[in-house]
Amino acid sequence: MKYGIGIDAGGTYTDAVIVREDDGKVIDYTKSPTTYPDPLPGIKNALDSLNQSYLKKVSKVSVSTTLATNAVLENTVSERPSGHDVALIMIGDTKDPADPRIPYYITVEGGHSANGREIRFLDIQSIKDFVLETKDKVAAFAVSANFSVRNPDHEIKAKEIIEKMTDLPVVCGHELSQSLGSYERGITAYIDAQLVPISTQFMNAVVSEIKRRGIDAQIMMLKCDGSVVGIDEALRHPIESIFTGPAASLVGAAYLSKMKDCIVIDVGGTSTDVAKVTHGIPEITDEGAVVGGWQTKVKAIRMETSAMGGDSHVWIKNGVISFGPRKVIPICMAAAKWPSLKDKVKKASIPSKIQLCENIQPTKFYIRTGSKPDIMGKTEKELFDRIGDEPTSIGEIFTDGLPSSVFLELLIKKKLIHAIGFTPTDALHVLGDYTEWDNEASEIAAGILSKMIQTERTDFCEDVKSSFGKNMAAYVMSYLLREIDHADIRKIIDNKYEYLTRFKVGVPVVLLGGPVRAYVDDVRDAIDAEIILPEHAEVGNAVGAIVGKVTKRIEILIRNVREGNKSVTMMFTPAGRKRFNNYPQALEEADVVGRQLVLEYLNNSGLPIEDHKIEVIKQDIRINDSDLFPLETNLVFVGVGDVED
Repeated sequence: MKYGIGIDAGGTYTDAVIVREDDGKVIDYTKSPTTYPDPLPGIKNALDSLNQSYLKKVSKVSVSTTLATNAVLENTVSERPSGHDVALIMIGDTKDPADPRIPYYITVEGGHSANGREIRFLDIQSIKDFVLETKDKVAAFAVSANFSVRNPDHEIKAKEIIEKMTDLPVVCGHELSQSLGSYERGITAYIDAQLVPISTQFMNAVVSEIKRRGIDAQIMMLKCDGSVVGIDEALRHPIESIFTGPAASLVGAAYLSKMKDCIVIDVGGTSTDVAKVTHGIPEITDEGAVVGGWQTKVKAIRMETSAMGGDSHVWIKNGVISFGPRKVIPICMAAAKWPSLKDKVKKASIPSKIQLCENIQPTKFYIRTGSKPDIMGKTEKELFDRIGDEPTSIGEIFTDGLPSSVFLELLIKKKLIHAIGFTPTDALHVLGDYTEWDNEASEIAAGILSKMIQTERTDFCEDVKSSFGKNMAAYVMSYLLREIDHADIRKIIDNKYEYLTRFKVGVPVVLLGGPVRAYVDDVRDAIDAEIILPEHAEVGNAVGAIVGKVTKRIEILIRNVREGNKSVTMMFTPAGRKRFNNYPQALEEADVVGRQLVLEYLNNSGLPIEDHKIEVIKQDIRINDSDLFPLETNLVFVGVGDVED
């Protein structure tokens, strides 16, 4: 009997599951707190908590995480780890990438037209000079050329030059995307190259841990489009593995619910994500993923995200309950780790109405993260010195009055302190819907907050829970009704208009997440839909990591173009461009090339493919319906392969 292990290292928990491969049954699962800044101890703890008798029989291990990439993407230039810099080469007429986050870049002559014709010679000497100047200062190179998706020749030549002059990795824009936009492809290549060292370090650590345990298994990584890939292929382009948490939840939800068409709500500690599965395949956005504030060309799952998660801070100002946007350590969880917190909550005093804000609340506490402080202002340092390794109250921090909470904000942004506060998770503890941690601490905090709005403790927690459930439903509808403002959707759900109405959803809605079972009735009351809470919903992400399939999308464009006085047909593929005498011949060749490129990817994925299927999506663009041939044809080849047991 063979088994697979799925691991999802999320922002709050690291989940691990064991799945029996012959029938797909979840045999064992565990949740362990994610560890910072190194997630590997959290992964070790999760694996230690699994039934060890199965581990020697595991044949596949698949990992889903955003933590390794975030370690780079969340850094500012001054905080970037030494040796992780990347040199960016932009070729042709393109936007100047002047940005303090990109210290080494150059724009050189070259590039092609929209039809793939060379419009300027490549400035080889400038590339050589730039490489000589930067090769000892960077860990990798990124290259993007104007219209390289129509003709990648200049990117390929630049890569060859760099590889001859250095032994550093080189990433080209056309290798990652066939979408137009040389600047965005350049940024995509830049981030991908930047992620190579840290992703390699993280995955090597995971591989060594798996081998240390004597597990002889294929090791896979989930990509942000919901597909899996062998570890070696994943490390070639680590940017494709960003944001794999939502991808894992989508794949896991479809698998656990046995629904090929469904909407998925994934409630995490930081956020609530909504996405869609159609015919068993996650819906992909036409726009690239936004990474670290940069627009990229990475194909990712289309997703609606709410900043309201299970660990979002619940706070009160002017008698109004607010959520977040910041994530905090729940009171119940903190009290279980630091028992002294409970007495401090009992003694908490309510600040004046003028002083109240998100950072200054009677149930808000702070604790040091363990990070070493950098340069701090006088007031920052005074406040930091008053915060210890045990939860510290507002009264203890501001012993001589309350200066602006902006100084606390600075310490939080610098990751020098963590905040502890009341959350939706605490409300569930009070109501008895979720009792993982210290219920009494949550009850004490809820009693203080409820007095601030002159209501009973239970009623206050019911309001928090109801608002959270309605938010889940509202984001489902925001996902489906893109043209309608989220605030208007929420008003309809709250019945704040004069007329009463209810949204109807034509596909099942699947719920995932640790405490999500508590919100089933609230979501069902808000929208008319089949609501599914699958077994093992609390570890759906880890299930998604192990049951994903190998998927590849290849885009080919066929277009009639003018060359002098005659019209010719051009075919543009990731492998290059080709000229044809007539349109039918190009279409026939495109079908062969598209399928061949998909099969090459599946065979080179680093995983044994048991079976595969290829779907072809064709879109013709015509000026007149009566035209014999279209102006251009876009072909998308989607290949899906099953990994052998």
